[in-house]
Amino acid sequence: MKPDGSQAVRLTENPGEDQFPSWSPDGQRIAFSSRRLDNIDIYVMNADGSGVMRVTEDPGVDGVPAWSPDGCYLTFYSEREGNREIYIVGVDGSGERKLTNDPGVDGDSEWFPVQ
Repeated sequence: MKPDGSQAVRLTENPGEDQFPSWSPDGQRIAFSSRRLDNIDIYVMNADGSGVMRVTEDPGVDGVPAWSPDGCYLTFYSEREGNREIYIVGVDGSGERKLTNDPGVDGDSEWFPVQ
């Protein structure tokens, strides 16, 4: 939509929840959390809503994706193994790994922009 709220365009058609959109650094893609197939996972789509691709696939809740400055990775929180931790994954779904391992709740993540 335009900054004044006019010309809004719906990008997803999902009966579940689509939430926490995050624009890629180049503005070409959007990562988001979505409840599809009875679970909340991370998805990436083109900025026009086409090309939706599932990035994570785990029975735990995966939420609040954040793009790396180069647009190659996403960090997100996941509630797996009974605790919320921060994970990283390639935008193609490859190389997923846990970044934190703490008994406390690890929440949303952000990247520091490269100058």
